Amino acid sequence: MEVDPDTGATTIQRYTVQDDMGNVVNPLLLQGQIMGGIAQGLGQAMLEQAIYEPGSGQLLTGSFLDYAMPYASDMPDISFAVTPVPSPRNPLGVKGAGEAGTVGAPPAFVNSVVDALYDSGVEHLDMPLSPMAVWQALASRSQTDKKREAA
Repeated sequence: MEVDPDTGATTIQRYTVQDDMGNVVNPLLLQGQIMGGIAQGLGQAMLEQAIYEPGSGQLLTGSFLDYAMPYASDMPDISFAVTPVPSPRNPLGVKGAGEAGTVGAPPAFVNSVVDALYDSGVEHLDMPLSPMAVWQALASRSQTDKKREAA
C-alpha cells in the first residue's frame, strides 16, 4: 500500500488472493468471479457511500452519476491462486465461489492503509477510505501533534 500524504490518495502496490474452491470446473470463470468480487469489496472500502440530505433524509447518491464506484484504473494487478480441496458434499467436489472476493478485500484494504499510516499516528479509519477521509485523518493527527508540541 502506498499513501500520498499530501492528497490522501491510496495506491495498492500488490494484491494477492489464495482461495479454496474445491475442484475447479472452469478456471477462467472462477478467476473472473473472484476478481469481480475483489473489485466490489475494494469499491466498498475505498469509495462507496450512501449520502443522505440531513434535513429531509433524501438519498443524494441515488444514481450511478452520484455514487462512486471503482473504475478498472482503480484496481490493482491481482495475483490469483487456487488450492483445490475437494468437497465431500457433492460428486464433483466443487464449492461455491459466489462473491468470495468481497469477503477479504475490505479488511485487507483498510488494514493495509492503517498500517501504512501507523508512523503518522493514525490507528483507525472507518470505510470508505476516500482520499479526503485519509487526508483528513492525517491532517487531524498533524494538528494534534502540533498542539502537544506547543503545550
